[in-house]
Amino acid sequence: MKVLITGGAGFIGSNLAERCLNLGHEVYIIDDLSTGSLDNIRHLQNHHDFAEKLHVTIDTILNREVVHELVNICDKVIHLAAAVGVRYILENPLTSIITNIQGTENVLEFCNKFRKKVVVASSSEVYGKHLHAPLVETDNIIYGPPELVRWSYAGTKLIDEFTALAYYKTKQLPVIIIRLFNTIGPRQRGRYGMVVPRFIQQALRNDPITVYGDGSQTRTFTYVDDVVEAIMNLLACPGAIGQIINIGGSEEISIKSLADVIKQMTGSHSEIKLIPYEDAYNKEFEDMHRRVPSIEKLCGLLGWKPNTSLQDMLWNLIEYYRSR
Repeated sequence: MKVLITGGAGFIGSNLAERCLNLGHEVYIIDDLSTGSLDNIRHLQNHHDFAEKLHVTIDTILNREVVHELVNICDKVIHLAAAVGVRYILENPLTSIITNIQGTENVLEFCNKFRKKVVVASSSEVYGKHLHAPLVETDNIIYGPPELVRWSYAGTKLIDEFTALAYYKTKQLPVIIIRLFNTIGPRQRGRYGMVVPRFIQQALRNDPITVYGDGSQTRTFTYVDDVVEAIMNLLACPGAIGQIINIGGSEEISIKSLADVIKQMTGSHSEIKLIPYEDAYNKEFEDMHRRVPSIEKLCGLLGWKPNTSLQDMLWNLIEYYRSR
């Protein structure tokens, strides 16, 4: 099978490409390296067994001719390419909107033209400002005002979902939409606001562990290997077509507690320092206080549950960053 992974040099995309190659698939990657990196796939490019099975295109999904060609070549498409990370979104709002909406439109248009099954990656951000848990795929959406740039990302991902579902309902395009909840693992960088790699790297350097806000906001985390397994199984699941499906973890933890745990696990001498949001980002930022997924739908389709505990995720990442 030939698989196209948009954003394949990114954190999740590179792990997904590695899984596909290990399964014997031929993998095509397109990535503009705005947040991805060739370092993430260098070991795949240099692997003697993968030399003829991995094809990398450095370009944007806004390039219609290139996307047209790649979709035509491949059997299935996993669309991960998007502007990601809170800091990147705040610093590049217009680019993020154009990439997320127009880029997804390009991918869906050509998947429809060539009748290719496509997985579209959305985000837990689309749920907005809910305080209840767990978040169910049919929940209403609650956003802040458009003056707060943070919500532009959630809005673009929701538009992507609407567009994908419209293709499914009007064109019968086989589309699967996944809402990802705080995926963590090797190759993830803290540069764009990803909290776990930032905390671990600060702790290993004995720098202050900087918690934004008061630290009472809560999250669940999912290990990238579990996410990759879910995506691959959904790609082969007929019942997933036309569905929106959460992929996330089950262990809810406050960000302040996360900092405490990482400090203890690393044996760090770091102080834990609370930073007001306006100092960490700017006044156009607003946080989500709680984000916990319902995974009943995913479990019903696949029997899937996350295999990696939060403690094991953190140990794996601590060793990964120590080795670097």
